[in-house]
Amino acid sequence: MAPPEKVDSDSGRGAYFSNRFLARAALLTALLTAAGALLGLVRDQTIAHLYGAGPGTDAFLVAWTVPEVASTLLIEDAMALILVPAFSLALARRAAREPLPAGSPPDGASGRDPVHALLRTTLPTLLLALSAGAVLLMLAAPWVVALLAPGLPDTQLAVDCTRLTATCAFSFGIAGYCSAALRAHGSFVPPAMIYVAYNIGIIATMLILSDRLGVRAAAAGVAVGGCLMVLVQVPVVLRRLRERRATAERTAPEPSGEQPGGAGRPLVALGLLAPVIVFALTRQSQVLIERFLAAPLPAGAISHLNYAQKVAQMPMVLSLMLCTVTFPVVARAMAAGDTDRARRRVERDLALAGVIVLVGAATVVACAPQIIEILFQRGAFDRADTAATAAVMRVYALGLLGHTLVGALVRCYFSAARPLWFPALAMLLGLALTTAGGALLVGTWGVLGIAAGNALGITVTAVLLLHGVARHSVPVRVRHMTGGLVKLSAAAAAATGAGWLCGALIPAPLPGAAVACLVVAAVFLVIARAVQAPEIDSLVRSVTGRFANVR
Repeated sequence: MAPPEKVDSDSGRGAYFSNRFLARAALLTALLTAAGALLGLVRDQTIAHLYGAGPGTDAFLVAWTVPEVASTLLIEDAMALILVPAFSLALARRAAREPLPAGSPPDGASGRDPVHALLRTTLPTLLLALSAGAVLLMLAAPWVVALLAPGLPDTQLAVDCTRLTATCAFSFGIAGYCSAALRAHGSFVPPAMIYVAYNIGIIATMLILSDRLGVRAAAAGVAVGGCLMVLVQVPVVLRRLRERRATAERTAPEPSGEQPGGAGRPLVALGLLAPVIVFALTRQSQVLIERFLAAPLPAGAISHLNYAQKVAQMPMVLSLMLCTVTFPVVARAMAAGDTDRARRRVERDLALAGVIVLVGAATVVACAPQIIEILFQRGAFDRADTAATAAVMRVYALGLLGHTLVGALVRCYFSAARPLWFPALAMLLGLALTTAGGALLVGTWGVLGIAAGNALGITVTAVLLLHGVARHSVPVRVRHMTGGLVKLSAAAAAATGAGWLCGALIPAPLPGAAVACLVVAAVFLVIARAVQAPEIDSLVRSVTGRFANVR
């Protein structure tokens, strides 16, 4: 069992946390993320019920590309990968009473606080860039729609929706900045609440304005939800930033050369921005490629891809919660040169994330028609839409492990806050395979070919990142991790077959899906323990221990 992480002395939290704190934070984050995902399903159900899967929904989903890209670039990937290590380093300097680099402005009369200095050097520039980006996107909306979906039937509707969703280029950026700062400070609940607030804003706006605005109400809801993302975090950010520790209040001497922990170099290196942004944009471009390839297909193709992707990715989102919580731990360990601590943390996170996503993928493949029927088959969303969406979702699920590994491993690559182009190059190769595979298969398999291209591209990217992580970043035992993931995948394959058979034997969708889920979990656990897959025994001991404590 891994040794407990120590609790940082700065604010009692910081970036080194006990395993108990990490487990509690991951659980709360997972619960709030699950709540946000469930509200996301309610949002998609509302869209399906109000607008179906026709030309109007396709037009909105083209505009929906804007918040999807903004979410990846400004909240989930680029902003977090840059700022979480930067804030972690600033907190490390504060806790270690280390000075700032020469020439940094003083923080009032009380000394030079690294966290406040980081805010002053990054936030004003970010606000200006985000404002300019949002305005430019609104002005360029007609060209954006023409580029994303040539041949779309109702281009004006898509342009109107794009201009409404363009506001998230500003609001998502502020929300992502707040989330990175809070996670580095050890506050995980407010960042986990942002998608709850976001989806509440979209759903409420649709219900209030749908009769008046039609599908444009959904786009207006994106603007409202983006503002709520910021509002749920700002009060906590202001409170945490007002906290001043004695180590931060004392004026430190001027540095003489390179300081421990990297105090002699900038907190945010400009060279780091380019590879992170290229990686994030390339990863999100998979969605753009899919919609570009699906635009000439019959009406509803983009909608089927969207609904399938939203549901299929839920296991991936949940599997990455622990990695999100432990990212500051890895960043602080790498900044301190403690690569052994970082390796143990990363290996355990990869194994646990693999368990969660593979059980979820097996369930998705086994119960896809039942899941879609339960969630969406009502109103304008008919049985044919259910069959088409379920088929796409099963193909998407083949790439879920790849998506999870990419999301987990990229945090390792950028945890040391240094320029590194390997993840971006791996993602570019994966995008090329996604594009080529989708273009070759769409003529024969339609939307299924597009989904297959996605699974192929992201899986190749994951393999490249896994086999390069020890050389470029954290010294993970690659052969050990590969063997463990193969064992987990074998258990998931057997569980998929058992769950599919049980679901087929029970005609009613809800009982069939429930029984299949239980069978999938049971078969996966039995086979994973039999082949001695990683982290299975520790999970079983944890669960049985909790039941024993309850009794």
